[in-house]
Amino acid sequence: MQRGWFWIFLMLFVGGLLAVPGGNRATVRVAEGFDMPIAKPNGDGYYMSRGFLSYHPGEDWNGVAGGNTDLGAPVYCIGNGYVTFAQDARMGWGNVVIVRHAFVEGGQLRTVDSMYAHLNQIMVRKGQNISRGQQVGTIGTNRGMYTAHLHFEIRKNLFIGINRSAFAKDFTNYYRPSQFIAQRRNLPGAGQTAQVPVDTYKTDAPGFVFPSSGGDSRGTVKKKPASSRSGNFRVNRFDDVGY
Repeated sequence: MQRGWFWIFLMLFVGGLLAVPGGNRATVRVAEGFDMPIAKPNGDGYYMSRGFLSYHPGEDWNGVAGGNTDLGAPVYCIGNGYVTFAQDARMGWGNVVIVRHAFVEGGQLRTVDSMYAHLNQIMVRKGQNISRGQQVGTIGTNRGMYTAHLHFEIRKNLFIGINRSAFAKDFTNYYRPSQFIAQRRNLPGAGQTAQVPVDTYKTDAPGFVFPSSGGDSRGTVKKKPASSRSGNFRVNRFDDVGY
């Protein structure tokens, strides 16, 4: 009986999620847990070369052998989700994949974005539903800008997308990635589906002004004047470097 009430509550919560602004919705499989994006499931053979800092709201993961020895190594999706971005973002990012996840925690349906940057190769496409442990790409160097590594982020804020400089780089908008995963290896909801908002961020609209915050999934936004620049990803390279 308790199990039945749980799923009734979940369905009602999913219906409420439709009120979240951001355009269209996509149906995704609820994540039943999360794994590391390298050497799944635990990241064996890798170390964190740079952690979460005020200017670096993510983690950099390198192979323990150092240098470019991990160039071309597989990068995996941390959990079931929906690809909202999969292309070359140029700047300090290079090839980037962003996946949106729905998961149940504390009796509530929550959403996060996972970001995989500096990829040598992208192996998924925008609009694709993907599974926990599915390969999204390979570790790269962003055309030799960096020593090979994976830059990895987990965002509470569904509006960040590729233009990170417009948002506060703190825990109002981000999770500490490895901590997030360690605390959520196994979750309820296996086999269930939910709807998540998509088209919540822009990548190529000149003069786009980011929406003001209004809810846990969006976090806080720093006010920033609209740009007169046009074209894909024409933002300050040193504001939005990926590292």
